[in-house]
Amino acid sequence: MNTLNSFLILAVISFFFLPSISVAEIYTYKDAKGVRHFTNVPNSPKYKLFMTERRSRSYYNRSGTYIKSSARAVKISAFDPIIKKASLRYGLDCALIKAVISAESAFNCQAISPKGAKGLMQIMPENYNSLNISDPFDPSQNIMGGSKYLRQMLEINDGRLRHALAAYNAGPEAVRRYEGIPPYNETISYVAKVIDLYTQYKNM
Repeated sequence: MNTLNSFLILAVISFFFLPSISVAEIYTYKDAKGVRHFTNVPNSPKYKLFMTERRSRSYYNRSGTYIKSSARAVKISAFDPIIKKASLRYGLDCALIKAVISAESAFNCQAISPKGAKGLMQIMPENYNSLNISDPFDPSQNIMGGSKYLRQMLEINDGRLRHALAAYNAGPEAVRRYEGIPPYNETISYVAKVIDLYTQYKNM
């Protein structure tokens, strides 16, 4: 086998088995009313580059688990203005919102779960209308919508944070059915992870 043939075979193997990398860009602008808009398809010169994200196109590993972005050119604090706005509107601690974002998407606004949840706070498509979301990858829409949903989960669970987080993860029906945190390993781990992150962010 000559060198050229060896190179071609290696290239084919690399194409099919190595994760490919794409670059996602998010643009933003603030309108006359002070409302900030986000998009990945800028259709006006008003939009300016907000962040550039390098991520794998391979969303799932062999076990079906979502592979999160390995490199993001955005600081966690980049979403603080939106988080603060959501905190004031829905009466939530900024540290709690940030903890949910961290647990749900690791601050990857392009995140997609195996079940179809999207964006920073992993909103399911069936909730878009009630949460005023037209673009789940828009950080502002996603954080505001996710915070609204989290507030709803707190209200129907009488302010019990762990139950609310379980409802956010597994759905309110599951929490009602089990009269508490459902015995799902994913949900139990999720609640513990968010509580731990919440404590960390509060102490920062």
